[in-house]
Amino acid sequence: MADLLGVAVLGAGHMGADHIRRLDRAVSGARVAAVADPDAARAKEAVAGIEAATVHTEAEAALDAPGVEAVLIASPGPAHEEALLAAFTRRLPVLCEKPMAPESAGALRVMEAEVRHGRRLAQIGFMRRYDAEYRRLKALLDDGRLGRPLMLHCVHRNVSSPPDFTSAMLIDSSVSHEIDAARWLLGQELTAVTVLRPRVSSGAPQGLQDPQFVLFETEGGALVDVEVFVNCGFGYQVRCEAVCEGGAARIGDDHGMPVTARGAVAADVPQDYLVRFADAYDREVQRWVDATRRGEVTGPTVWDGYAASAVAEAGVRALESGTRTPVELAPRPDLYAGTGH
Repeated sequence: MADLLGVAVLGAGHMGADHIRRLDRAVSGARVAAVADPDAARAKEAVAGIEAATVHTEAEAALDAPGVEAVLIASPGPAHEEALLAAFTRRLPVLCEKPMAPESAGALRVMEAEVRHGRRLAQIGFMRRYDAEYRRLKALLDDGRLGRPLMLHCVHRNVSSPPDFTSAMLIDSSVSHEIDAARWLLGQELTAVTVLRPRVSSGAPQGLQDPQFVLFETEGGALVDVEVFVNCGFGYQVRCEAVCEGGAARIGDDHGMPVTARGAVAADVPQDYLVRFADAYDREVQRWVDATRRGEVTGPTVWDGYAASAVAEAGVRALESGTRTPVELAPRPDLYAGTGH
């Protein structure tokens, strides 16, 4: 037990409970030492059967619990900034689910706090960087075999949106993954956003602008388009096609088991992101645990979290104004020099 990394998990909802299960059953080298959630019953249910895991209703109590050496933040986005700053104060390494902070001002405060400590403490949970297909596409683009990337065509579809999901959340919650993936795949910052509004789907809740078509410009002259449709009704789909000077490559095509019966062929379509990206989440958390045990912090940086928040914020302004909106980024601190996008 003493050789295992003691992790405090903040949040025991859908994402947090899955990470608790992952740390307990799928990842080596770590154990769940503490869990915090305002709903004590939910937290207790999430750690049922996990020996020695303590339950708390306050995040800081979990951070201070015996045996805690690292923190996994899976609470709702508005709670992330406070939790990150509390972890930084204790110099605890952190894996924080996106968004690092819902607003760029909060993300900037987190970045400034980490810079004051003089070293990286946090990895931000952009798990698509750990997906096998995305990693193959990244390697292909980096080796230059297809020439310079010109465009990325992206699709992001959900079966249905959660209650109280807003039109802005299609961008700052859903498309935030495409924002980071595009920055990482292309190695370029996104510089401007335009959001187009197709006719609203009859399956969308009243008042929700769904779907949306989002167009990003990059500092290198490439274009990235995203169809985001969060009430498509039939499945969870994420696709990306890179169009380059010498060829194109596409990931995200469905690879479920085809079943032939009664004169037709059918295949399962994932219904949830935890199904589609299960391997990516496992790989992400395992690599975080391994790095933390070595005394290192790797993966997406706080700068990446800040940039994603700033781009998403510009996207929401573009949605509201109907006009092309530039992205405004603060200067990149030296702490993140050489870490890529």
